[in-house]
Amino acid sequence: MSLRTIEALIEAGFATDDHRAELETVAASYAVAVTPAMAALIGRAPESDPIARQFVPSAAELTVSDDERYDPIGDDAFAPVKGIVHRYPDRALLKPTHTCPVYCRFCFRREMVGPDGAGNLSGDELARALAYIRNTPSIWEVIVTGGDPFVLSPRRLGEIVAALDAIDHVRVIRFHTRVPVVDPDRIDPALIRALSARTSVYVALHANHPRELTAAARAACARLIDAGIAMVSQTVLLRGVRGGPGRLDRLAALLRCIPLADQA
Repeated sequence: MSLRTIEALIEAGFATDDHRAELETVAASYAVAVTPAMAALIGRAPESDPIARQFVPSAAELTVSDDERYDPIGDDAFAPVKGIVHRYPDRALLKPTHTCPVYCRFCFRREMVGPDGAGNLSGDELARALAYIRNTPSIWEVIVTGGDPFVLSPRRLGEIVAALDAIDHVRVIRFHTRVPVVDPDRIDPALIRALSARTSVYVALHANHPRELTAAARAACARLIDAGIAMVSQTVLLRGVRGGPGRLDRLAALLRCIPLADQA
């Protein structure tokens, strides 16, 4: 079961009772969730652990500088309809959900995600978002993000893929997700079938530390690759997480060495 409260984090040994009040204040504003897969990777000194630093809240989150904005990357200015961010002419973000299996403490959409955030698009809202893509022929790549789109049911994912696949000018569908790392069992045959399309489908894996690429995570990625789904990765430069360049090299090497599922 995922850890979703400060009480649960304290009981797990990932936070201390003397910081309870300030962490409760953080949790009141920004969602908290640590999956079992990630909790199992946190070491005995969570205050300096690179996995804990990504997911366990800190009182430092309450510090807001004068130049910070609610919408730090300016999504709102490029949102013609709800669920769409169209910043560049040839590609657009589609955000069908603002729910995630884990909540990264560095998230630049942290005000929008979580159970008290923007939620999922309704059927009508998703239809309007898809209509915008359909009526904008300059868009050849759709980046499905959020939130984490892989928290959606395979049925819902399949409907989104089918709708995008039916748009002639959409050539690439790219999903951005942490699920293969933070909840690898979710990458099952039903989810993989939902991604089937004539259009090129990519999965962009978000991983920041070599320890995240467990055997289960690598197997989940291998299942996607074995189904013909191309994978790329993204990583964030994080103080206290990334360490020196050697750690980046190790992460890149592990990503390059993910085998096909029938070889795992």
